[in-house]
Amino acid sequence: MPSSPVIWLRDGAEYPQIGMGTWKHNGEKASEAIYTGLKNGYRLIDGACDYGNEKECGEGLRRAIVHDVVTRDEVWVVSKLWNTFHRKEHVKEAVMRSLHDWGVSYFDLYYVHFPISLQYVSPEERYPPGWWVDGKSKVQHDPVPFRETWEALEALVDLGFIKHLGVSNMCSAMLMDLMSYARIKPSVLQIEIHPYNVQERAVQYARSQGLAVTAYSSFGPLGFRELNTPKSLHAQPLFTHPMITTIAEAHGATPAQIVLRWATQRGLCIIPKSDTVEQLHENLESVKIKLTEEEMNAISGLNLGLRFNDPADDFEGCHIFS
Repeated sequence: MPSSPVIWLRDGAEYPQIGMGTWKHNGEKASEAIYTGLKNGYRLIDGACDYGNEKECGEGLRRAIVHDVVTRDEVWVVSKLWNTFHRKEHVKEAVMRSLHDWGVSYFDLYYVHFPISLQYVSPEERYPPGWWVDGKSKVQHDPVPFRETWEALEALVDLGFIKHLGVSNMCSAMLMDLMSYARIKPSVLQIEIHPYNVQERAVQYARSQGLAVTAYSSFGPLGFRELNTPKSLHAQPLFTHPMITTIAEAHGATPAQIVLRWATQRGLCIIPKSDTVEQLHENLESVKIKLTEEEMNAISGLNLGLRFNDPADDFEGCHIFS
């Protein structure tokens, strides 16, 4: 059975380089995907409150543990703090709710999902809260200093509810500020990286500060085309791009494997979502491919600085990348 290679975090922990993404896995499909992924060699599950499927993902993990597929300590369970829980009095509430939904006592890695603070919405009113304070169309910001949020998370590390902290969708300037005061440094930066959005400078800076980097949306527009977003619908799908298909044919690989190997050969971690056992195996086996320097440069040359996940496109005032 194929398995993921590992990288080492700043504390020496072994972190799977290839994990399972869970965004847009819903209902029973989410539970089955997690169970099947664990049966087929995966040891990292990337989840989030905002995905609305943590109970179902937790059920898949529970089944795998009950059936002796894995033990709890063999699996990295990952979640993320949503924007409406940034105030210090709400951080623990969010973490404990996610832990309960997953059915675990700690998270191996816990990110701040976006460096955006929105007005609190009680879970009794709506969960997950989403972007709109009224659940329809109104975005209401809440001016919470990021330091307040981070220190509340550090306290939960001290209590044993979180093992490692991470940041997601954070630009280098804000990461630089965080590193100046963080008592517990972030271990991982998760950002959108694919051949249309290479992010070399962000990767270099994060690594200079001791962070591993995880790429999300490795397939570029693919996941967003399901949502009919204008940017994704106007972009050439990576799987049919002549550059990618030519390289795939040269290696006897799929276009998906080439895109993933381009990322892992850069030393990035990846978290692609898989819908079939065949895809699960293909993703893990992509590490066997050895792209030439010319092929790596050619793929990187597709860079357009094109983000498909930019909150400013859909939510007023959420200009985190501007």
